[in-house]
Amino acid sequence: MSHTPPPDHPPQDHETLAIEAAAFRRLIAHLMHERSDVQNIDLMILAGFCRNCLADWYREAADARGIAMSKDEAREAVYGMPFAQWKAQHQKDATPEQLAAFEAAQKQHG
Repeated sequence: MSHTPPPDHPPQDHETLAIEAAAFRRLIAHLMHERSDVQNIDLMILAGFCRNCLADWYREAADARGIAMSKDEAREAVYGMPFAQWKAQHQKDATPEQLAAFEAAQKQHG
């Protein structure tokens, strides 16, 4: 899935960046610790993004600042552990119903 970057915004002051960073950290904590039961496919169906999308956006932001980062490094930064470990601990195989809902959502928003 391709990720569209947000429109360019004017430079922000330090406080705004700190607030945004804190909100991002809170979102990550919520998705990783408090709601690890919510599957990525369900996030994709309902919200159009998942934890892997966040990792992709994180890597793209690093790249935009000239910081090389692999997909695995970005996922570990978001998941707080190697992705394979998080997946083994928390992710279940998608059900046929989830796959059908995902396909329908993709067609709707494609």
